[in-house]
Amino acid sequence: MLRIFVDQDFDHDILRGLRLHLPDLDAVTALQAGLDRKSDPEILAWAAGENRVVVTHDRNTMPAHAYDRVRKGRADGRSFHRAA
Repeated sequence: MLRIFVDQDFDHDILRGLRLHLPDLDAVTALQAGLDRKSDPEILAWAAGENRVVVTHDRNTMPAHAYDRVRKGRADGRSFHRAA
């Protein structure tokens, strides 16, 4: 089962399409997780702790924070994914 965290800026039309095509998708939105007003580092830490892939359209700030987690040895390879 694919476990994802849907960042606040992710297009929810895409999420609806994913849910239609992947009925076993385990998706949690930022709002559902209470992370809609949290920083990128907080989101990445939460997602890593929950073993979820972060799905986002944020190309401005999220990649740098994800790289910082990798550099510090805190990423397990599933904590970040940027959607185009």
